[in-house]
Amino acid sequence: MEKIQHSQVQVRGLKLHVAQINATGEKVVVFLHGFPEIWYTWRHQMIAAANAGYRAIAIDFRGYGLSEQPPEPEKATFKDLVDDVLGLLDSLGIDKAFIVGKDFGAMPAYLVAAVHPERVTGVITLGVPFILPGTSAVQNHLLPEGFYITRWQEPGRAEADFGRFDVKTVIRNIYLLFSGSEVPVAAEGQEIMDLYDPSTPLPPWFSEEDLSVYASLYEKSGFRFALRVPYRSLTVDCGITDPKVKAPSLLIMGEKDYVLKFPGMEDYIRSGAVKQIVPDLEIKFMPEGSHFVHEQLPKQVNELIITFLDKHI
Repeated sequence: MEKIQHSQVQVRGLKLHVAQINATGEKVVVFLHGFPEIWYTWRHQMIAAANAGYRAIAIDFRGYGLSEQPPEPEKATFKDLVDDVLGLLDSLGIDKAFIVGKDFGAMPAYLVAAVHPERVTGVITLGVPFILPGTSAVQNHLLPEGFYITRWQEPGRAEADFGRFDVKTVIRNIYLLFSGSEVPVAAEGQEIMDLYDPSTPLPPWFSEEDLSVYASLYEKSGFRFALRVPYRSLTVDCGITDPKVKAPSLLIMGEKDYVLKFPGMEDYIRSGAVKQIVPDLEIKFMPEGSHFVHEQLPKQVNELIITFLDKHI
């Protein structure tokens, strides 16, 4: 971890927090986090990529962690993240890079490759396949009213729910809920935070120290932007029609990842329907993998990532 250098990089009028190793390397990998994550979620992969000769870059998205908040977060969409990734490459003088996205970070990873294929060597995503933001991004109506995304899309509801606890407790609760194999759904009259059982220990791959790092960064940024992107902007069309991702791509899914139980998700992946949009897609299922497979099984995930990078550089 001492190899990781931190800086603030000016991108589209905001200072974004950038962590990187091997900053002079010519082979570049950019890592994009999900929620409730932050740059630190990629600590194992950054070190592995750097050891394999790559320049490893992980950012805090705008509005997250140590990056600046945009002036009007409620107007943000996924297009802002796409434009930020392109702006970051420009600011750092990088012509082309691999992009690795986890959870909602998969969406800008694929969209950058679809809109600007000349900037992307390859795409790797974990936990989420290609999904285009818009009205059909997630089939909320096929899940109960207490589905966590539906709840968090409701203005003010998550704010009130999270506000009952300190930030560290909120991160712990969400991390544990998302570590399970069931889709988080609250009963009528119950909030998402109420699903948490205080007696549940952290998973063995995620220490109290790791939790403290996550929490310290969310204590700085809060959850205002995180609730907007991804959740409240998930249904907002980002102006991209008929996307195609031609870059070589790899999807890593844990078979115990709750996202596989979203309506239609497992069939979309296993049937190969996703390859209509991402034709050069390799899919790897990890039998014991959770939603946080990269932290849970870093050695195996790192091997998959480095093998893919070396094949397509």
